[in-house]
Amino acid sequence: MLRMVNRLRFIPDWCGVHFTVGLMVLIVTPAWGAERYVVGVMNQQVVIEKSKTGRKALDELKAYSAARQKIIASDEDELKSLETAAQETGLKEEQRREKESLFRTKLEAYQRRIQGFNREIQQKQNEMVAEYGTRIGAAAEAVAKRHGYAAVIDEGTESNVRIVIYRHPSIDMTDEVIKEFDARVNRAK
Repeated sequence: MLRMVNRLRFIPDWCGVHFTVGLMVLIVTPAWGAERYVVGVMNQQVVIEKSKTGRKALDELKAYSAARQKIIASDEDELKSLETAAQETGLKEEQRREKESLFRTKLEAYQRRIQGFNREIQQKQNEMVAEYGTRIGAAAEAVAKRHGYAAVIDEGTESNVRIVIYRHPSIDMTDEVIKEFDARVNRAK
C-alpha cells in the first residue's frame, strides 16, 4: 500500500517500519557496545574421549559391543555350517528341505538379533551421551563462571555440525573442562 505524503510523494507503508527499526538500533547500539561479553569454546567429544570418566564409559560401551559381536560371530559360524550341510550331495530331498528350512529360520533369527543388538548399542550410546552431556555441561558452566565467560559454545567435530569456524586459543576451555569433569566425578564417589 502507498500513502500520500504532502500530496507530492508516495512512500510505501513498510518504509515507516524500517525507519523505526533503524532508529531503535541506533539508539540501543551504544548501550550494547558498552558491555563486552567473552565466550568460551570447548569440544565436548574431546572431553569424553580424554577424561578418565569418559574413557571408562567408552571402554564399557566397546566391551558391551564386543560381547555382542562374539555372539554374532558364533551365529555366523552356525549359519555357515547349516548352509554347508544343506548343500551336501547325497541328501534325500526331504532332508535337504529340512536343512534349508532350519537354515532360513536361523538366518531370520540372526538378522533379528543383529537388529536388536544394534538398537541396544544405539540406546546405550544415546543414554551415555545424554548423561555425560549433562555432567560435562555442569563442568563447563563451573569453568565458565570462574573465567567470567558469558557463554560456552561446543566447537563440534567433522562428523557433526562444526559451529566454530575460528577461535583464539585463549578461549578454548576444553582441557580445563576435562579436569573439572573428572574432579566432579571423583567428588561424587
